[in-house]
Amino acid sequence: MKRIYTSIDIGSDSIKVVVCELFNNRLNLLAASSIKSRGIKRGLITDVNEATICIKEAINEVESMLGIRIKKVIASVPAYFAEYSLIKGEIDITGENLMVTGKDVVKVLQTAMENNISSNKEMVTILPIDFKLDDKSGINIPIGLVGSNLSTRAIMVTTPKKNIYSVLSLLESIGIEVVDISLSSIGDMCAFRNDDIENKLGAIVNIGAETTTVSIFNKGVIVKSSIIGMGGKNIDNDIAYMYKTNLDNACKLKEKFALAHKRNANVSDTYMLDTIYGEKIKVNKFEVSEIVMSRIEEILNLARKEINILTNKEIEYIIVTGGTSNISQFESIVDEVFNKKAIIGNLKLIGVRNNKYTSAIGNVIYFINVLKLKGLNYTMVSAEDMENLSSVKKNIINVSNESMLGKVFGYFFGE
Repeated sequence: MKRIYTSIDIGSDSIKVVVCELFNNRLNLLAASSIKSRGIKRGLITDVNEATICIKEAINEVESMLGIRIKKVIASVPAYFAEYSLIKGEIDITGENLMVTGKDVVKVLQTAMENNISSNKEMVTILPIDFKLDDKSGINIPIGLVGSNLSTRAIMVTTPKKNIYSVLSLLESIGIEVVDISLSSIGDMCAFRNDDIENKLGAIVNIGAETTTVSIFNKGVIVKSSIIGMGGKNIDNDIAYMYKTNLDNACKLKEKFALAHKRNANVSDTYMLDTIYGEKIKVNKFEVSEIVMSRIEEILNLARKEINILTNKEIEYIIVTGGTSNISQFESIVDEVFNKKAIIGNLKLIGVRNNKYTSAIGNVIYFINVLKLKGLNYTMVSAEDMENLSSVKKNIINVSNESMLGKVFGYFFGE
């Protein structure tokens, strides 16, 4: 059976929406859209009307590609002041034949989180570290095993309520049901997780438009994060100031002409640029790359220092991602700053190679993992929608009027 999932990542530079299909245990991209953000500052919604228009545009774009209406999504919420708490829970197995079910997994996680959330915080998710069934420990998914006592260790992720409800209320206002929420950092890990880093301590650095998020992961589970108030737009500002051009031109120059390291930039390679005074000037690749490199170097050095602040243990891997990491020869400056201990994240999903989609794609994988943990089969698209999705006809399906506010936090623990 095919299952369809939609994820939305509301960023300062762009709104990303991806629709993926899970079929025969293989994830395929069906559609992706990226619309320039308005009304969003440093990942937070500052103008509801402007942000609503942008989100509608991004969703409409994937709807037109697929011929169905997007009714349900998993959404990223801001990670400002996120907290990561180690929690433990334990229950007795009372079901038939003492076989562990998805309901038992939910119950033990509920037990673990009881009385652990402060009044001004809301739970984003619970990430199990492992389970123990009687005397057998180190279990990842206990469903189907037989025993009398199930216990767990997990990381509970919480953020201020306003981080969550600002996103939920906006999406609800346009008729979108949020079935689960996550952090972009969690999505990043899910997008890049592999056997090589599964049991290691590492960091992921996501360079966004206005902020850079540094997250520490232990055995694939997030344990700490922090946000640096600097990102790709600082590079745009530097270019715009140096060449007296507007930010759009500066961004194009960064993305299409500059190199992230000046080492291989040729002074004879030139670009004609319009200034804010209506003049045309000739800029060379070496000078532009020097400007870009200087700011990237600063951001990466701040990230390196932040990693050392977040943990005093030796980091075994560093992955750098985010839209800024798409700049040509970005790996050269990363190697220089991190002494070749870091790599550039590489999205391997056919159809979307741009690292600005990392969090959105990763949160689809996160959601699938939650369903697997609970032993559930679920799709965000009805059988009728699936027919339209498979059909040549592009019929738009009416959006559901169901409210999601009563469901979103219950989804992790719900049916």
